[in-house]
Amino acid sequence: MPTVVIGLVVVALVLGGVMWLTFSLVGLLLTLFMAGLVGWAADAVVPGRLPGGWLGSILAGIVGGFVGSLLIGNLGPSLFDVRVIPAFVGALVVVVAAQLALGARSGRALR
Repeated sequence: MPTVVIGLVVVALVLGGVMWLTFSLVGLLLTLFMAGLVGWAADAVVPGRLPGGWLGSILAGIVGGFVGSLLIGNLGPSLFDVRVIPAFVGALVVVVAAQLALGARSGRALR
């Protein structure tokens, strides 16, 4: 009887750990998706093209979230743990900085 109880406890712990890992991975993927959408929207607003394609958009959204929260704080709605307004403002700053840095390096200006 004690081995059955120990077995059930182990099964419950393993299933709980798998569920926690699954929900954590889904949360991470949804956060990366939102960061990509925010970075893509910022790239659509700023003239020129953001290097890196969709990875560049995700990176601009993630870094933009940090920059935007430093600039204007936690303002506005949150979707999948991403504050949309600060992330968008920060992503605009990151995209403009990337355009200026890479445009100046390659001899191209913002259009």
